[in-house]
Amino acid sequence: MLVTLQEILAIAEEKKIAVGAFNTPNLDALRSVIDSAQELGLPVIVQHCQMHEELIPLDIIGPIMVEHAKKATVPVCVHLDHGEDLDYLERALKLGFTSVMYDGSTAPYQENLAATCAAVELAAKYNANVEAELGCMGKREFGDGDSDKTAGEKIYTDPDLAKEFVKTAGIDALACSFGTTHGIYLTEPKLNFDIVKGVREKADGIPVVMHGGSGVSREDFRKAIRAGVRKINYFTYMDKAGGEAGQAYVDEVEKGKPVFYSMIRKAGMEAMKKNVSEAMKTFAMLDA
Repeated sequence: MLVTLQEILAIAEEKKIAVGAFNTPNLDALRSVIDSAQELGLPVIVQHCQMHEELIPLDIIGPIMVEHAKKATVPVCVHLDHGEDLDYLERALKLGFTSVMYDGSTAPYQENLAATCAAVELAAKYNANVEAELGCMGKREFGDGDSDKTAGEKIYTDPDLAKEFVKTAGIDALACSFGTTHGIYLTEPKLNFDIVKGVREKADGIPVVMHGGSGVSREDFRKAIRAGVRKINYFTYMDKAGGEAGQAYVDEVEKGKPVFYSMIRKAGMEAMKKNVSEAMKTFAMLDA
């Protein structure tokens, strides 16, 4: 069933868990995520990132995401991840997305705040919710192994500033920078859970979003959830699992024999589904 971000975060808050938010830039990823959620009986968020436009256009994958969400037996929010301009946000809203993220995290504070306020006003016309970001986590969404190169670009979220930002903008969720990074982790992340606790305390219990979730340890996920994280973005390691499975299939084909694209997809989807299921169990505080 298609639900809003606010509705799905209310479930997370009640159960004191986090809901997984998975980027789905192809049908195999989308099926892997929704099938896993249905088998586990868990709510889920499927996302399209604006930076993935070159992988698949929003106008193609968006309607498919919405249709799959409507047919699902569990609550599914269809969310735009890292929207960088209001026109793109509105395109997603017109397609039926129930939530959008405006990412002005690299802009000066006042510019980020003003644009986020405009995003909230826009989303309200479609009865949709808004996630925003305060702080900056470096590279975004492509998992290209450059996380260490952008570590110096991190700007950690100030809980006092978050209080003002949330109150003024009227957002439904806030992505905070507390030690995670987008992409592949080349060193173990050191997370500051006090930032999460501080934002929750000062910003009236706002649901905190963890970006850069792939590669974080199971125990650190659990600590983040106990601190107040209610949405965890996860894509890179899911995508990597699919790629490795496809590569393994190709490597196993006897030399001179044909390699079939459909079999690469099948292997990749099975691996992604396994990886996603394990992440969902962790986020839902279930035993593996």
